[in-house]
Amino acid sequence: MNTGRQIFLDKYVARPLAIVLNVFVRILGKILRLDHDLSKEFQRITICKFKGMGSILQATPLLKSLRKRYPQAQITFVSTKGNRAILEMIEEIDELVLLDDSSFFQFAKSNLKSLFHFWKNQQDLYIDLEIYSDFSTLFTTFTLSRNRFGFYLRSSTYRLGTYTHMMFFNPRVPISKVYLQFAGLLGASIVEPLAKLGGQLERKKSIVVNVNASDLRLERRWGKTNFASLIQRITTNFPEHKIQLIGGPDERAYTEEVWHQVNQDKVDLLAGKTSISELVETIARAELMITNDTGPMHIAFCSTTPTVCLFGPCSPEQYGMNDSAVVIYKKAYCSPCVHDFEIPPCKGHNICMQLITVDEVYKKVEMMLKDNNTSITSPQNEVVYKHHDNTVGQVTR
Repeated sequence: MNTGRQIFLDKYVARPLAIVLNVFVRILGKILRLDHDLSKEFQRITICKFKGMGSILQATPLLKSLRKRYPQAQITFVSTKGNRAILEMIEEIDELVLLDDSSFFQFAKSNLKSLFHFWKNQQDLYIDLEIYSDFSTLFTTFTLSRNRFGFYLRSSTYRLGTYTHMMFFNPRVPISKVYLQFAGLLGASIVEPLAKLGGQLERKKSIVVNVNASDLRLERRWGKTNFASLIQRITTNFPEHKIQLIGGPDERAYTEEVWHQVNQDKVDLLAGKTSISELVETIARAELMITNDTGPMHIAFCSTTPTVCLFGPCSPEQYGMNDSAVVIYKKAYCSPCVHDFEIPPCKGHNICMQLITVDEVYKKVEMMLKDNNTSITSPQNEVVYKHHDNTVGQVTR
C-alpha cells in the first residue's frame, strides 16, 4: 500500500474504531480488575515501531536498557517487512514479528497471523513507540498483552483506556530519551549509547550524499538544485573525493535528477542499488555524510560517521543531537511543525529548508574535510540557528 492510502485508513478507519474500542476496554478493565504491577520480572516483552528506520535505531538505548533490566526475557520487535534488515543488526532483539504492507490483502493476512502469534504467546509487556498511528493503537490492544505502554497526546485522550500505562510525548526532548522514559517507568538502569553499526571499518576518500526524505514528510528535502550546486563545488575543490548518491529503489528517479546535473565521473549513483547492509557499510566507510533529516542520517550516527545534517520541519533537538553531527537549522517562525500538523502550514513550500544556502553548507563541509585529522573525529555537536529575521546565533553543545 502507498503512504497516502495508509494515512487515509489510519485516519478514517482506525481512529473511529480506536475511539469505540477505548470505551469497551475501559468497561472490561473495570470488570476484570487485572493486575498491572510493573515490579514483576517480565519474561515476554514486545516493542513496536512500524515506520521510521531512524526511529528504530534511536530506540536501541531503550532495548539495551530493557535487556539489562530483564536479562532472561524474550524481546520481540514488531515492525513492517521493509525494516527487517536493519532490525536483524540489533543484537538485543530475539524475535521479529513483521507485517507485510505491500498490498491491502497481504497487510490484513499478516495482521491476523501476527495477532494469533501474540494470543498464543501472551506478552507481559507491550511498548508501542508509534506516536500518531491509530492503527498501532488498535494492534496493541488486540494483542491482549497484560501491560500496554503508549504515548499520551492531548489530541488522543481516547487512548487512555486502551493503554494500561501512558507516557507524555515531549517533542522538545531527543527522541531516544523520549523512548527511554518507558525504561525509567520500569525502574531500569538507563543505557544511552545508540547501537553501533559498521564496526571498525577503514574510512575512504568518499562523501555520501542523501538528497531524499521519507515520503511521510517530503518537506524535509533541501532541493535538487541546491544539492547539485553543492556537489559541483565539492568535486571541484576536493577532486580526490568520490561522491556517492544514496537512496532507496523508490527514490532512484529523484536522485538520478541530481546526478544528471553534476560531474558524473566524480559521482556514483547508488540509489536503488544497495541492500541495507551495503548501505550501512557505505556510510560507515565514508569520510563524511551530507543528508536531510531522514533514516540514513541515523545510520551515520550509529556508524560515528561525521555528518552535516540539514533540518527544517523537524527540530534538531529531537532528532539531530549526536556527537558526530553538525546541524544546520533555520528557525523559521513555523518550524518545527511536524509534531503539530498532519499537513504542514506551508503545504510543501518549505521555507525552513529553502533558507539554507549552498554557501553555508559548503563551508561546513570544507571545514570538516580540511580538519579531518582533528575535529572530524571529536565531538562537534554544533547547531547553527538562523531565525527568519536573519539574525544569527550559534550554539555549541
